Amino acid sequence: MVGRAPTRGVPRGDGTPGQSPYQRLSQWMLDISGDRGVLKDVVREGAGELVTPDASVLVKYSGYLEHMDKPFDSNCFRKTPRLMKLGEDITLWGMELGLLSMRRGEVARFLFKPTYAYGKLGCPPLIPPNTTVLFEIELLDFLDSAESDKFCALSAVQQDQFPLEKVLKVAATEREFGNYLFRQNRFYDAKVRYKRALLLLRRRSAPPEEQHLVEAAKLLVLLNLTFAYLKLERPSAALRYGEQALIIDPKNAKALFRCGQACLLMTEYQKARDFLVQAQKEQPFNHDINNELKKLASYYKDYRDKEKEMCHRMFAPCDTGFTVGEN
Repeated sequence: MVGRAPTRGVPRGDGTPGQSPYQRLSQWMLDISGDRGVLKDVVREGAGELVTPDASVLVKYSGYLEHMDKPFDSNCFRKTPRLMKLGEDITLWGMELGLLSMRRGEVARFLFKPTYAYGKLGCPPLIPPNTTVLFEIELLDFLDSAESDKFCALSAVQQDQFPLEKVLKVAATEREFGNYLFRQNRFYDAKVRYKRALLLLRRRSAPPEEQHLVEAAKLLVLLNLTFAYLKLERPSAALRYGEQALIIDPKNAKALFRCGQACLLMTEYQKARDFLVQAQKEQPFNHDINNELKKLASYYKDYRDKEKEMCHRMFAPCDTGFTVGEN
């Protein structure tokens, strides 16, 4: 939805004669800055909580000058937008204020007066001095790591003073950050976040009636770590974390499958088969598991053929070309 011509939807028959499209548009937009420096029009409602001040946001945006249909700035051409932290990565004050008024999934148009955009000087050659700009923004998601960063900086003794609910929330935030980094193919950075979450969960002792919450959170992180290490081509580490996941849930098909993948990469074919067959028992019609078993059969056949060929060469009659008695 982001990226339409900025004058679409602007009333043309209302307002004072001679007004520009942005002036007409501003008459029915919501003032969110208190001085009409940042005006907002919701195109599509979002859901959930508002963006928090210390959040990192995932947005699509396009910025327009008046009377121009093509954006002067946009990130909509990117397949995966970059995660941007409020107060650090976003340079427009108006965009910060606008994002703080948004919820996940929301699409909105904003008018930023020069004070909240590029100021008196503008940004030559693209932005003239004292220019009001329009931005269309879609908030895909946001993550608030401030609470997590502060908590992880505390000592283990200090962390133990907080309720279990807090630890689980921080660990979930770390895992969500890892998932975002994983989707960007930043597997090493994702692994770091997952291990941070796992450390928090391992350090925390819980009463018996709440231990299942910790184990469930651990299982998710261990599965993520297994996948990250597979992507990093470190199958032994992937297997280690996969086996830890199986201690928590011995019938977890995803853990069994990834352990099988790890063993296949390590050419431990019998162990790979054992894991994959167990995974297939749990999910007989899983396409990925069945394909991995076919791959294993093919690899094992090639392995056996090469082994037979090597044995044949070792024990076949060898004609040296020397006659008996020659040195």
